Amino acid sequence: RFGVCALISSPTPLPQRRRSRSRVPETLKMVATKGPALPPSPVALAFPHIQWDPLGSLRLTAQETALLRMAETNPIEYTLADSRDASMYARVLLKLLAEAAAAGAVTGEVSKITTVCTEEQALDALDADPLGVVVHYAITKLHSIISTLMDGSSVTVSTVFYVGKDGVLVDQWKALLRVLNKGGKGDAFAQSGAALSLSLILITSCPSVQQQAKSLVGKDGKPVKVRPVSYTSAVEPLEALTAWIVSQLKSASSQTVGLAIPAMTALMGPTESRLLFAASGGIKYLSRQLRSGGKKTSKADSQSKTSSASVQQLYELTFCLWTMTYELNGSYSIRADFAKDGAAVQALTELVTIAPREKVVRVALSALRNLATCTANDDPGPAGTPKIDGSVFLTDMIACRLMKAIEYLRDRQFTDPDIIDDVDTLHKLLMENYKEMSRWEVYKTEVESGHLSWGSTHTEAFFKENARMMEGPDGDFKLLKVLIALLSSKDEDVAAIACHDIGEFVRHYPNGRSIVKRLGAKEMVMPLIEHDNVELQRHALQCVSKIMVQHWEYVK
Repeated sequence: RFGVCALISSPTPLPQRRRSRSRVPETLKMVATKGPALPPSPVALAFPHIQWDPLGSLRLTAQETALLRMAETNPIEYTLADSRDASMYARVLLKLLAEAAAAGAVTGEVSKITTVCTEEQALDALDADPLGVVVHYAITKLHSIISTLMDGSSVTVSTVFYVGKDGVLVDQWKALLRVLNKGGKGDAFAQSGAALSLSLILITSCPSVQQQAKSLVGKDGKPVKVRPVSYTSAVEPLEALTAWIVSQLKSASSQTVGLAIPAMTALMGPTESRLLFAASGGIKYLSRQLRSGGKKTSKADSQSKTSSASVQQLYELTFCLWTMTYELNGSYSIRADFAKDGAAVQALTELVTIAPREKVVRVALSALRNLATCTANDDPGPAGTPKIDGSVFLTDMIACRLMKAIEYLRDRQFTDPDIIDDVDTLHKLLMENYKEMSRWEVYKTEVESGHLSWGSTHTEAFFKENARMMEGPDGDFKLLKVLIALLSSKDEDVAAIACHDIGEFVRHYPNGRSIVKRLGAKEMVMPLIEHDNVELQRHALQCVSKIMVQHWEYVK
């Protein structure tokens, strides 16, 4: 089974399928007990050369300075063997962060360094921005402490970072949040490392993690002692961290998004933090990132310049969305988040279609299968709300043309039995659902999803038969209004298909010309005649001609 360390550091890790799809897989349980790896600081070679005495702005006591020097000369396991020494060491590191960040270290010269320095370059950075190097040092050592404590040590994260008989989170955690709040001017390594370290400290308090920890065995073969920890004391910090992660997901920059991925991956372990992530709008923004990331990767593939880093980030984002699908059965609100605008299904379908790497396809297929098979039995939702279960997502999948992608995948020779199983299951479910839908229902679903693609429902024969259906049950031409709105889509194929369908409606619906004029279609189509995309330009011209010329068939 793969832990999160493998997920981040290895180029080809894959989640393990559990036997029962109703239970959380072992991969997600291990997220809570194995922390993602932290890449080395660009200025790591300067760490042994830090002189603590001249750095008076850090306000270190003689005892704290001695502890830092002792920790440098001894293995970390030795320093952490005693809970009091471990707690003091962690607090000194948090103090370094707090004092250095307060002095503006996170926006200094070191924050501008993004590539690994040689020793000479690192020493130059130490001379120019000693507090910036101290921040990197403190975060590196702090993450090392947490990783060691999570690896079966007799001293645990909870004994070091939670105090008192009730196990309340130490106040010094705010130093990590202060680093995060530096925003776009901050230090990329410092922000990513601070977010990851904070996430690993906070998830320790989650009740599901506490329950799991009771079954852990230390390196000495004895059960790990689990002290009581106050989850209540960690909720507010968890909410603040989650809000920061979601704010990074809103960014259009893959580098900015990358800062949050290790911490977000850690939060995907416990049920409690997954629910907080969903409540903060995380599913929507994660889906958006996958759509934009998938398109960038697809474009790079076409130019044969796809970087392994971009595919790895795409995989990590897909992994996080996949983990969220394990809350579908137990939460109406999460099913509603996944169903909103069909964005999640569209993102996953595009990933399966472009197939950047097999590992991405595998996780995307697994997520789609979880969506297709979810139920509303445990939490049906508030009275009077529409039922959201697997049938809703299957309809979205049909609208997004997943069937075509699945047919293609069935012809590929996969060695992974899990992929074969997912492909066969999805094919069966999609075919059963498709047979129950009329051609009009398929078209209506596609238009409402906003994800149009050429097919048999975008033809003259289809509109001859179904043009009157555009009236809708209330006679308000709601679907036609949606088509007109899609004329402004940034997806040029969608806009071209909308032009075509509006033109065909005009041809085959009595008085269709005056209806589309009244709804403002002509004014929206006219600018598209001069669009750079030749295909969109052609369909826009034909659409305007159909609106303006009464007997189109004579000039066709």
